[in-house]
Amino acid sequence: MRCNYTYPTGYQIEKVFWFKNSVQGVEPPDLSEDTEYSQRLQYLGDKQQNCTVRLSHVTLKDSHMYYFRFITDKADGRYTGYPGVTLNVTDLQVESPERVTEGDSVNLRCKSSCALTDRATFIWYRNSQPLTERRDRNNELLLQSVRREDSGRYSCAVDGHTHISPAVQLNVMYPPVKPVISISPSGVIVEGDSVTLNCISDSNPPAEISWIKGGMIVGSGRIFNISKISSDDSGEYKCKSINKHGEKYSDNVTLNVMYPPKNVSVLMSGSGVIVEGDSVILNCISDSNPPAEISWIKGGMIVGSGRIFNISKISSDDSGEYKCKSINKHGEKYSDNVTLNVMYPPRSVSVLMSGSGVIVEGDSVTQTLLL
Repeated sequence: MRCNYTYPTGYQIEKVFWFKNSVQGVEPPDLSEDTEYSQRLQYLGDKQQNCTVRLSHVTLKDSHMYYFRFITDKADGRYTGYPGVTLNVTDLQVESPERVTEGDSVNLRCKSSCALTDRATFIWYRNSQPLTERRDRNNELLLQSVRREDSGRYSCAVDGHTHISPAVQLNVMYPPVKPVISISPSGVIVEGDSVTLNCISDSNPPAEISWIKGGMIVGSGRIFNISKISSDDSGEYKCKSINKHGEKYSDNVTLNVMYPPKNVSVLMSGSGVIVEGDSVILNCISDSNPPAEISWIKGGMIVGSGRIFNISKISSDDSGEYKCKSINKHGEKYSDNVTLNVMYPPRSVSVLMSGSGVIVEGDSVTQTLLL
């Protein structure tokens, strides 16, 4: 703002400054000491006749009446230039809906507060990059069937002018994309481990996440953490991502929890009475993951392997206590003992007589039957 001034002969200039919003009877503040102006206001004049000032980076808020004032060494030597300088700031603004839904038709308008000719050409920008395909005399930018990729900060300019409008955010809403689950740790999961499931889903606005196992909701939130996993936590999990525009489910992921043998017991076929010659089957019941190797033990000796131990024709020699051992790479466990008590008929019958071979009438003779 160019400015010149004069003052009476014999006066000395002590202070010169610019101000705004004159109030009668109140000494106005120096704009150069105002935080809104101190970095933008540059006094280009001198203390003699030139009072030119430069105001940079102007905005609509800078539209005011501005005044120049100087103070001399005389008591009556305070002067203000009236009527002052009126600064009118014109601007470009983008008019846009704050939120739109994917598939909508969106119209952005470049609005100017100054009078433009009918030949004015408009340039559009998204995220500070020019949309070169949108350079025409129409001050409207039409986005037909808007996509999520159209989200961003839009601004406009008039061709031939350096000023670019403030950017306006276009927020495109859309339903969740099919979510994906990541598992940590990604390798073998052993009972007692801490396992984290992360549901990754893109949506706007951000979706609400729920976790489902076997048709039941077992958790919510993007992260599902199992601090000390057990075999009961094995199974298929999926996450559901939902916002007001739609919902999507992830594919199932399987948690296969490894654990050592437990609940080891022996089941014996047939009734409680076992007779020599019967067929007897012992079945080792064991819960483990991965499946355990089974061995059979009688009197401290391994007598068989596999889940089934079959004695096709049992004899009295098979009587005794049996147990099974269940083992995998995570641990081992023994069953309780079961007793096989084999019944059989008399055999190896003989008679033992006491005394010498000669028996005299009147002797006492004892005969013992040995079985």
